[in-house]
Amino acid sequence: MSKVSCECGHINPEGTEICESCGKPLQHENKQVLNMRYEGVARRSQTYNKSIVDKIWNFFSSVKVGVWIIVLTLLASSLGTIFPQELFIPPNVDPAAHYAQEYGVAGKVYYTLGFHNLYGSWWYMGLIAALGTSLIIASIDRVVPLYRALKTQRVTRHTGFMKRQRLYGTSQPENVDETMAEAKELLKSKRYNIREENGNLVAEKNRFSRWGPYVNHLGLIIFLLGAMLRFFPGMYVDENVWVRDGETVVLPGTDGEYYLENEEFVLELYDEEDERFVESMARTSDPVVETFQTNAVLYEREQGDTIGVDGELTRIDEHPIEVNDPLTFDNFSVYQVDYKLNEFSDMSFELTNRETDEAVGQIDIDLFDPEDTYELDDGYAVDIHSYFPDFFFTDDGDPSTRSSVPDNPAFIFEMSGPDLEEPEISFVGIQQNMDVNGDNQYGMNFADLDTNHVTALTVRKDLTLPFLIVGGSIFMIGLIQGSYWAHRRIWLQRGEDGSVHLAGHTNKNWQSLKRDFEALSNQTELQVPADQIEEKEKKEEAEKENETSSRNEKE
Repeated sequence: MSKVSCECGHINPEGTEICESCGKPLQHENKQVLNMRYEGVARRSQTYNKSIVDKIWNFFSSVKVGVWIIVLTLLASSLGTIFPQELFIPPNVDPAAHYAQEYGVAGKVYYTLGFHNLYGSWWYMGLIAALGTSLIIASIDRVVPLYRALKTQRVTRHTGFMKRQRLYGTSQPENVDETMAEAKELLKSKRYNIREENGNLVAEKNRFSRWGPYVNHLGLIIFLLGAMLRFFPGMYVDENVWVRDGETVVLPGTDGEYYLENEEFVLELYDEEDERFVESMARTSDPVVETFQTNAVLYEREQGDTIGVDGELTRIDEHPIEVNDPLTFDNFSVYQVDYKLNEFSDMSFELTNRETDEAVGQIDIDLFDPEDTYELDDGYAVDIHSYFPDFFFTDDGDPSTRSSVPDNPAFIFEMSGPDLEEPEISFVGIQQNMDVNGDNQYGMNFADLDTNHVTALTVRKDLTLPFLIVGGSIFMIGLIQGSYWAHRRIWLQRGEDGSVHLAGHTNKNWQSLKRDFEALSNQTELQVPADQIEEKEKKEEAEKENETSSRNEKE
């Protein structure tokens, strides 16, 4: 890449508009006021455009591209709020059936297109990655050359630089040295940092505010990184688990390392006789729950001595889990979220001779782990041909199940015995008992039912929170840094004829900088510099008014 040499001896990168050292305009000589947004520095995106890397860099460094990525991300995020995400629907239902039943055709389309798990989809992660890439490249493309330009700038500036600042003027004090000294002390009192060279000075204040937008970018990048890390294994867990009384289950998301036992589920209701709650409880016919908790025991699995063999469980903690009082361990927290009372757990049936009503034998079925065959005395046996935990008939009239939870269990039994030439088929469900063939000698009759309480727990682990907190905090620092302070510079430069050239620039809040010049004018012989942009606008307005007046006179 070729370089641009300035008359002051400083070598500038190609594309530089203002010499980084003396400020001499190197391009656009016709402009009245210099564009000081990036100090006229050469940005990579404006000077390289040959290789594929250059084109990718230029694409992501564009502010317009960044804005479009933000717009697309916001539109995509809004799609995820049309219906609840899968995370927030009941954990014991089939998502496809839930969206179709609750929201009709729109819900079915919503689920089919994958919007039910939008924030974990690959294309949404792609948008987040593109936004992060845009922030990184755009920041590097601007902050590095800007830092270099601000660091290498000299006190003595080129005359063309001074004259093409927005605030510029000249004064003719009687004593230049005394005036410069008074101005120096006044600017110091206003907390300006003063640098001097060859009798000239530059007063600078709040340079750190220039880095506010890039601190913002850094905070956003860290925040987005934390959001993306949620989809890396081991960084984020949010899983539901149902545990029945007396049951021990492996906790999801722990790689089989931790187990939890539900010793007992406890439910407490408000006292209906309590005078404090009589009026409120009269508004509902249902019992009002005061608290519900799971008396839980936590186990850790020891590593087996032999590969592939599970070790024994070691009891490491016990805790009554209540709402907002979780069991915590090893960055995990187990929360109480739901419960279900009197869930079917075991059903008993009797094989009965229909002619004599004599019971041949009884089978006890674990509804969560039924056996294929149940052997009875005297050579009788019952096979479970089909099992429907949550039975219903499809639109085609076929038996099916909505889920694996035994809310409405039904069975198709196949019965065999020494006095039966062929097995007989029987369909048995809640308040349903049908002879499939129509001439069965034996039938299956309901005998007994056992229920159990079930507690719903949520297992959570979030190692991304530090990233989100740090990123959000840095973003707020950058926001304050760039919003409440302005980078101001005042140049005072001696002229050959005994005059003093004044110029000023700020990245915002020009009125404050003008007030500083007014204070200089009030206490020294320096005059307030003119606002060249305002003067140009006034001149253009006057010319328009003259043209209008001339046109009206002619008419």
